[in-house]
Amino acid sequence: MDATRSVHDGDVVDPEHDDVLDDELGLPEDPDLLEPAPPAWRRRTAIEMLVSGLIGLYTSFVLSYEAIPIAVAKATSTTATLSCDLNSVISCGKVGASWQAELFGFPNAFLGIAAEAIVITVAVAMIGGVVFPRWFMLSAQAVYTAGLVFAWWLFQQSFFVIGALCPWCLLITATTTLVWAGLTRVNVRDGHLNLPGRAGPWGRRFVASGNDWFVTVAVLVLFVAVVFAKYGWTLL
Repeated sequence: MDATRSVHDGDVVDPEHDDVLDDELGLPEDPDLLEPAPPAWRRRTAIEMLVSGLIGLYTSFVLSYEAIPIAVAKATSTTATLSCDLNSVISCGKVGASWQAELFGFPNAFLGIAAEAIVITVAVAMIGGVVFPRWFMLSAQAVYTAGLVFAWWLFQQSFFVIGALCPWCLLITATTTLVWAGLTRVNVRDGHLNLPGRAGPWGRRFVASGNDWFVTVAVLVLFVAVVFAKYGWTLL
């Protein structure tokens, strides 16, 4: 049997001609994608993570500061009025006074300060050309995925259960999504997160070409659309 015959004939393709099957599936593997991402590509992603991390850090500090009058109000059985208490819908005080705002016994914003400080450090190192080992990047992916789930859970609670929105919390949800997208982009591009089978090359090409940005933007647009669909002009 000729091992180099067409796979459509049911024959086995010789390993050195394996690119034949890839070509027929539209999934030719680019040898360059098997190497770590180019410095310029990695730097662009790191800058996006840095900017998002800085915004998230600032937001976490604001929320931490706002937690002080909320704590005083709880201790004195009064109601705290915060700078972002605009109406019955946009009310940081109502969200901050909920049990969800202190899920672990302290303001959630403290977790944000710690997480964003680490993100900023990693992003700055990546801008400087540092390529972290696989175990580190996968650990960061796992931890930040937990952070992403937590951020979106808090949004779900605010949206459906508490019945009020905190602008700073919404911003944290957006920046956490952006940082997670950037971290995932690097891990997929470098092969740390590898899709099974022949989807692996496709995934690396997908993020290398920047197409994952469309997915990220679509998620954030849907996020804004859902909020506006429910509350409309009452947000203003």
